[in-house]
Amino acid sequence: MPDRSHNTTGALVIFGISGDLARKMTFRALYRLEARHRLQCPVIGVAKDDWSDDALRAKARQALTASGQVVSARVFERFAKRLTYVRGDFSEPATYQRVADALAGTRHPLFYLEVPPALFAPVVAALADAGLTKEARVVVEKPFGHDLASARQLNWDLHQHLGEGQILRIDHFLGKEPVMDLQFLRFANEVIEPIWNRDHVASVQISLAESFGVADRGQFYDAVGALRDVVQNHLLQVLALVAMEPPSGADADSLRDRKVDVLRAVAAANPKLAVRGQYVGYQSVPGVARGSQTETYLALRLGVDNWRWSGVPFFIRTGKALAQSATEVRLVFRRPPHLAFLGRSAPAHPNQLVLRIDFGAGLRVSLTSQGLGAAGLRGVNLDLSFAAELGDPPEPYERLLDDAMRGDQRLFTREDSVEESWRIVQSLIDAPPAVLPYPQGSWGPPAARRLVRGHLPWQVPWLGPVGGDSSN
Repeated sequence: MPDRSHNTTGALVIFGISGDLARKMTFRALYRLEARHRLQCPVIGVAKDDWSDDALRAKARQALTASGQVVSARVFERFAKRLTYVRGDFSEPATYQRVADALAGTRHPLFYLEVPPALFAPVVAALADAGLTKEARVVVEKPFGHDLASARQLNWDLHQHLGEGQILRIDHFLGKEPVMDLQFLRFANEVIEPIWNRDHVASVQISLAESFGVADRGQFYDAVGALRDVVQNHLLQVLALVAMEPPSGADADSLRDRKVDVLRAVAAANPKLAVRGQYVGYQSVPGVARGSQTETYLALRLGVDNWRWSGVPFFIRTGKALAQSATEVRLVFRRPPHLAFLGRSAPAHPNQLVLRIDFGAGLRVSLTSQGLGAAGLRGVNLDLSFAAELGDPPEPYERLLDDAMRGDQRLFTREDSVEESWRIVQSLIDAPPAVLPYPQGSWGPPAARRLVRGHLPWQVPWLGPVGGDSSN
């Protein structure tokens, strides 16, 4: 099927408009696009709730207020005029006929499936049966399968009715400004790119830590766990951006080709080089199965077997109910040799470059200097707050929905990338390590320390604008 990604969207149709994602993210993103005059098409919500157009508009305003968004009466009036509602069950052909009637005369619709993954293929098949997919693009939310086999099956099912260029697999993590900044940080700075390789980098730590637990998402989370929730998608995509070669062109596939090259160079995860954990108290969360073995913490060691990165370990960790919330990429550089003219000081702490993704995006460069009064060597940090220097960026869903409506696929995940990611972690699904308990408010199971043995220990994430780091 032809790739029609260059065509501007004539209408945005959101299946599942009454769900949590719309309430928490989608209405806010669309309103912010309206405020910036970036929303240029009607928005049609589809769900089985007994709503009217006016009810949908009222729900949108409630969601905006609950999100903390400051609502301008003038902007909301424009936004509300775009909103209409189609009621119907997703399993009934009549629902899709009503959608077709609402789209009469519209070209290049964008269908956003905010529905459970099990409904992706049936909804797309029903859209095709109604003659609505020929000029359409379809956005699907993660997870894209629950293992390698199911991801392949889902791709096969979608491709019965859509070309790859029509499918936009949305991962909000890729819409975060600091994640996008990885490629600019690397390739637009002559002082950084030459040292971004195995000759200078000793290890890479990628951390996604959350201080909160599962809360009211027990039933969902217990079927997913940390591996499926954030490692297979978010963190492996970040690894690919850290390690990729420069794209040869500005088009979407040039960027995605380089990311897939990295993932193909990553060997399947070794269960002996992975640690799974579960915070104490998780099994008391409503919806969590008695005796659950679902991990709320996962740390693993991976390698990228190519010329640039051979021999450099990539350490990934994520967890809930940890000591602090922070998401970062940390490059640890090789230690300099001991030089006699520096005296008898202890060996210099390795230089580090830290890109903080959440919370409070920024960049830190850790260097070594002489302490006051020639007291020895000490670390000094050069910190940059992106918000203070560059202003507030668009929010992830705001950016991604804007890109989807314009047909820009660079920040959306391609089929081969999804399957390679599942290949890497499938061994942890087939032979998962034992789940180890850890106390809430800690940095996870102590066993995770063995993964970094011989390298700089896990570093406490950079949590503030100034100050030093320490190992944990």
